[in-house]
Amino acid sequence: MLLRFFSYIRWPLALGLLAALIALTVMNQSRGIAPTVLSSNNTRGMVASYAGAVHSAKPAVVNIYTRKKLKRARHPLFDDPLFRHFFNNADTSSQERMQSALGSGVIVTETGYLLTNNHVIAGADEIVIQLQDGREAQADLIGIDKENDLAVLKIELDQLTAIAMSTQPHNVGDVVLAIGNPFGKGQTVTQGIISAVGRYGLGINTFENFIQTDAAINPGNSGGALIDAYGQLVGINSAMLNRIGNDDLNGVGLAIPAATAMQSLNDIIEFGQVVRGWLGITAEPITPQMANRFRLPSHNGLLVTGIYTGGPAHKSGLQHGDIIVKINNQRVNNGLDGGLRGMQEVQESRPGEQIELEVYREGQRVLLTAILSVNPAIIDG
Repeated sequence: MLLRFFSYIRWPLALGLLAALIALTVMNQSRGIAPTVLSSNNTRGMVASYAGAVHSAKPAVVNIYTRKKLKRARHPLFDDPLFRHFFNNADTSSQERMQSALGSGVIVTETGYLLTNNHVIAGADEIVIQLQDGREAQADLIGIDKENDLAVLKIELDQLTAIAMSTQPHNVGDVVLAIGNPFGKGQTVTQGIISAVGRYGLGINTFENFIQTDAAINPGNSGGALIDAYGQLVGINSAMLNRIGNDDLNGVGLAIPAATAMQSLNDIIEFGQVVRGWLGITAEPITPQMANRFRLPSHNGLLVTGIYTGGPAHKSGLQHGDIIVKINNQRVNNGLDGGLRGMQEVQESRPGEQIELEVYREGQRVLLTAILSVNPAIIDG
């Protein structure tokens, strides 16, 4: 009886398992090219290869070569008529030599827009892009976001592959891959995990909201792609801390989140510059002594030292001497270099958006609402 029962259900059961396997495969592939998984005898399903992710993303990662003209030092003898007569060096003073540099970039649209770091192309007189397939093209500099160390470039080539954008939240422990051109040796991939998110107060950029990873970001990797296990863009590789004077911090790589980079790119394409929300205040971090004096619930906060007349803060009712402790319910945390985490909410918001402020005024908790605008200095400039 039991054997007959199993004979009836074995085919429906097998078909059900097959349908479930197909459904899981389709769900994974909808996020990109799925990583290769070990065979079924590996019950933990550990990823054996990220070749699919790399194959998907590599055509969108480019090598960047820049050249900068440098004036030769002028020797006093160049002004001597006798010297110039015998050595025929009348034009020596105007001669130039070229200095080459290299980095990486990421194609983000099929029409040829690229993202890279501003420090990769800063001061360059010529920018050359080399694709993975060997094609080369001169790049035009469309604009920069100096505060986030980003630059937007444009090339005119056909059949470009744009990288896929990740739309999933990324967490500490997620596997990531860094693709770039380290040391000018050609495209290379390094692997690691996300070690931390929201890193700030490092004194590298004006605005900091880094993804931290232990994937190696070597010289030449800057501006390249940090991708997830499905080949989708997570961030733009920026720096290794031990490469910028922090020799005690080995294996700490930093990347600018893809969402931040794409917002800068879209602004630069549409407006010619990055447009950020403006609150209209001058402020400074409070000290522990000030926090004790004003009986604040924590030693973090922002003391308002000035308010622009007619600005968003002025219209909201914010006053000189108020202490901002929360912005959009995010605590204003003092960074390692005095940077303020809560202000990131303002800097990453758009003009016209509403923000909520929690302040302490003469020992009392006050809630205010402000509508951000555009910094008048940008409009006038």
